[in-house]
Amino acid sequence: MSRDLSATWSLPAEELLRLLDAAEVGLAEDEAQKRLKQHGANQLKPRKKSYSILLLLAQFNSPIILLLVFAAGLSFYLHQATGALIILIIVLISGLLGFWQERSAADAVSGLLAIIQIKASVIRGGIQKDILMEHIVPGDIIVLRAGDIVPGDSRILQSKDLFVNEATLTGETYPAEKMPGIMDRGTPLGRRNNCLFMGTNVVSGTARAVVAHTGTDTEFGHVSERLKVREPETEFERGIKHFGYLLLEITMVLVVAIFAINVYLARPIIDSFLFSLALAVGLTPQLLPAIISINLAHGARQMASHKVIVKRLASIENFGSMNVLCADKTGTLTEGTVRMHSALDLEGKESEEAFLLAYVNAFFETGFSNPIDQAILSYRKPDVSGFKKIDEVPYDFVRKRLSILASFGPEHIIVTKGALVNVLEVCTSAMLAQEVVDIALVREQVQSRFQELSSNGFRVLGLAKKTVKTDVLLAKDEEEMTFMGFLVFFDPLKEGIGQTIHDLLQLGIHLKIITGDNRFVATNISKQVGLHKGRILAGPEIARESDEALQKLVQKVDVFAEVEPNQKERLILALRKSGCVVGYMGDGINDASALHAADIGLSVDSAADVAKEAADIVLLEKDLSVLKQGVIEGRKTFSNTMKYVFMATSANFGNMFSMALLSLFLPFLPLLPTQVLLTNLLTDLPEMTIARDRVDPEQISQPKRWSIGFIRNFMVTFGLLSSVFDFLTFAALLFLLHANVDQFRTGWFIESVVSASFVVLVIRTRRPFFSSKPSSSLLVVTLLVGLFTLILPFSPLAEPFGFTKISAHSLLVVAVIVGTYIASAELVKRIFYRIKTS
Repeated sequence: MSRDLSATWSLPAEELLRLLDAAEVGLAEDEAQKRLKQHGANQLKPRKKSYSILLLLAQFNSPIILLLVFAAGLSFYLHQATGALIILIIVLISGLLGFWQERSAADAVSGLLAIIQIKASVIRGGIQKDILMEHIVPGDIIVLRAGDIVPGDSRILQSKDLFVNEATLTGETYPAEKMPGIMDRGTPLGRRNNCLFMGTNVVSGTARAVVAHTGTDTEFGHVSERLKVREPETEFERGIKHFGYLLLEITMVLVVAIFAINVYLARPIIDSFLFSLALAVGLTPQLLPAIISINLAHGARQMASHKVIVKRLASIENFGSMNVLCADKTGTLTEGTVRMHSALDLEGKESEEAFLLAYVNAFFETGFSNPIDQAILSYRKPDVSGFKKIDEVPYDFVRKRLSILASFGPEHIIVTKGALVNVLEVCTSAMLAQEVVDIALVREQVQSRFQELSSNGFRVLGLAKKTVKTDVLLAKDEEEMTFMGFLVFFDPLKEGIGQTIHDLLQLGIHLKIITGDNRFVATNISKQVGLHKGRILAGPEIARESDEALQKLVQKVDVFAEVEPNQKERLILALRKSGCVVGYMGDGINDASALHAADIGLSVDSAADVAKEAADIVLLEKDLSVLKQGVIEGRKTFSNTMKYVFMATSANFGNMFSMALLSLFLPFLPLLPTQVLLTNLLTDLPEMTIARDRVDPEQISQPKRWSIGFIRNFMVTFGLLSSVFDFLTFAALLFLLHANVDQFRTGWFIESVVSASFVVLVIRTRRPFFSSKPSSSLLVVTLLVGLFTLILPFSPLAEPFGFTKISAHSLLVVAVIVGTYIASAELVKRIFYRIKTS
């Protein structure tokens, strides 16, 4: 039977269910598993599986490595088997080391991401359950409510006051109202009000729908396939890429020139080719991707131990360089557990009637769980057995009200609660001393009471009721209501929050509060924690300011009150344009756009799905102290990644550069290709332990940003210093020690490896190297590499590599040169950082 599902919006629901071989009780579990195998996982792009064999082969896919292997094969053919075998062994060892490290990193990241997977609610075999979104299949019956992400292109079967944010697909700013029905086949995408689309999110209301398309078969899938959408690069990723290009360009020019000149000088072509390729291996930071993966994965593991889960590894750098954090006060400054203080009438007296109505509203509400309703329900439990729910209009971020239609005996009443201003705008009367009066007579009294309560730090909602004769409740029925009083809530400050804010400031992070609460509450709370510096910017003022004026204002103001959801994104963008690296912590339905707009989006594990999906980093606790520890770990990760970059641009680069130039003037190659590769392998070993290195406190005390200019200056300064001592070594070996070819290569090899390994201990810190303790693994590996290098010329391995024994006098000269180089590097480092920080 052919199934035409190309226009699901134009089919009767019964016909669509028949075509999908589905029913409203849901699919059986075994049938769902069959469909999952048939259609594949519900993903826009397949999740990258780091198969071990592919990861291993990826270590050898560099063009330079492949050319090196080809050249080694050619050497075998020309009966130079020993040298060729050594080259292949070194290449294999380097590849295995990279594979082992990247495999560990990939496994760690997979384990962390599994903690925060997004789930969807489905009906399977008549039972509602939560399953991973990627396991949704065509024919599944899904249940949606506010905050949920739509897991697949679906057709609505039932809905109640359903509004969906489709901005990611249609670009439409305002939520679209959705309902069951049949649409014409030619209806454009933006007007298919009976359909839901994958990747959009529910703003308010509830729905039950049948999934028609999943994965790349969805509308969102078609768009992403056409555009090949990828996540934007972070500043760190761009910097690493430009750094790699810089070294690659220098390498290719140098290597081609060296090969051509050596051939011109009538030196053996194969040896010259292998030498040039070996130089290329030493010059190019081929370990850079592996080192970055290792560092970021290690950082992610450390951050996870502090309850901070990284969804996108590259965001760790932005996290570390963040200097402004924007967050709501609820759960950030306060405990986040809203408690009810009282239900008051207009005169400020406790009102049993007001509380009973509030309880009825909270008890029958089914839109989405929220702390306000939970606070009301846990305050007291009056008898509501006489009430019966008839209908409901859920809360949404436009009306900012929630209404319940309930019966009490023969009477039908609407009970509405919500933001005070929004409740007042639908009231024409008020209950004052058991009498109904015109709202105009008490409006000033209401406002005065509201301001008084808010100034004391309370959150205040309005409550209204209306007697009706209808059995259906619509949003338009919220009119001509009677104002019944105030619902007063409080959320205690977190213990030690003042110290936490101070600690963040010490880390160079300025906290800015963006809240929907009124300015009086915001003022009270901000004063208690020391954030209030004078002016508070409120939503209406934000709306009046131009983008240019707002960029200046946001730097001076720390508290923003009465902020509308769409204004959050505007504030974030203004801060970014003013030069700040901005983090935004949000957990609500209306936080997704702000999370996307920020340099670093932060959410919590208990957040709405749409907020968790938009975030780069997810906290397992909504606590600024947890965030503080995460920032410190992020900065450690960035600092250790930069150490490798500095190492690759200093001694390693200087050594290879010097060798390349010297080869033009010597009648022989300064090192054999196998010796160059061995030098590169040994100097890489200490650098592979850098992920666990200690970081000096001053390196994490302030945000640090990637600077290709700084790296270029570092490369020139320390690369030249390395080259100066390389040429000094060459001169000593040739003119002072009168070394023959093998002795020259042996002496140069020892100086090159030992100096490049030990200078790591100098450039890893801005302090004097003896006052900054490296990690045990870095120190041990560095010492072992130095010991191995000294022993190698006196071991059975010397002959295959072309080394020979050298005298104690020669070793002493090399030791003096290395010691002088280390001391000079320390002196140059002090001058370099003094100039750069002045």
